[in-house]
Amino acid sequence: MMAARHNWTKEEILVIYNKPLMELLYEAATIHRLHHDPNTVQVSTLLPIKTGGCPEDCGYCPQAARYHTNIEGNDLMSVTQVKAQALRAKASGSSRVCMGAAWRNVKDGEEFDQVLEMVRSINKLDMEVCCTLGMLTENQAKRLAEAGLYAYNHNLDSSEEYYKKVISTRGFEDRLKTIDNVRKTNVTVCSGGIIGMGETEEDRAGMLVALSTLNPQPESVPINALIAVEGTPLEDQKPVSIWDMVRMVATTRIVMPETQVRLSAGRTQMSQEGQSLCFFAGANSIFAGDKLLTTPNPDVNEDMELFKLLGLNTQKPFIKKIQPQTVEAKDSKYESLGEKPKWSRPEHTIERNESAKEKAKSLK
Repeated sequence: MMAARHNWTKEEILVIYNKPLMELLYEAATIHRLHHDPNTVQVSTLLPIKTGGCPEDCGYCPQAARYHTNIEGNDLMSVTQVKAQALRAKASGSSRVCMGAAWRNVKDGEEFDQVLEMVRSINKLDMEVCCTLGMLTENQAKRLAEAGLYAYNHNLDSSEEYYKKVISTRGFEDRLKTIDNVRKTNVTVCSGGIIGMGETEEDRAGMLVALSTLNPQPESVPINALIAVEGTPLEDQKPVSIWDMVRMVATTRIVMPETQVRLSAGRTQMSQEGQSLCFFAGANSIFAGDKLLTTPNPDVNEDMELFKLLGLNTQKPFIKKIQPQTVEAKDSKYESLGEKPKWSRPEHTIERNESAKEKAKSLK
């Protein structure tokens, strides 16, 4: 069985990415079968527990407060609402709920305490719980772990070089620091990126170098295709080719053999045949439901029909790692430290981000 390597170079990954497609698919599918059941795909439901109003300037994101995208900002959902949504997701075949809040970073206080209760509530439903809440400290990661968190999502988005051309309000090193904080707990790491933002193939390889050289490698790697939303700086980007998605999924599978490769945003633009090629190439996790945070996603019934057509089964929860135990708030070993960490704020500006911000101001 091929063991995970942690010393991949950009040059090696580019050679894999640019192999003749049939050869690439064969190699990826072979490695996939050594480490995973090729007929099983994990189904996750993404639950936006707090949308809009984010202070970051990510060029791809309609939730950034500085852009005009017609996204309604919503306050943090209640624990009762979240539990009801989780039960619905479980009934439709999901084994994991991923809660997303449009925050720059986690802040100790009432809202974070509420999120911890959401984690406890979902873990007690025997579902895997994942959160994506922005940057977080070691103590915050330990509090999430204690509540029963299974995974934490924190995408690298792109290569370190191209990252600076998409986001100016935080540094790439903050992403790595947050992942490092999660690794100090028993919580698994979910980290991937987006293709189709105008990056080069070298940038795609660079992102995979950054992810694959982490030790251990992320247990889950989402591969997103940009959905160009009107009002964002990347609104004019053309949809990424299905062949680019297939190559990216296959290359990710080869470079990170034990990782669950997650076919994420952009599936609405893919045909059933295109998605099937991605599954063959090593994708074994998807998000179900009609939305991914704020962008369209295939309906869960469409996904189940495709699974039936392909003979795919849904993965049960806690197959890759045992279920974490939930510690109640009153029994917690960790408490709020009222931390105010100084996450970086790079001082460069991105012209297209500034243009989109000015355009938004003129529309108000």
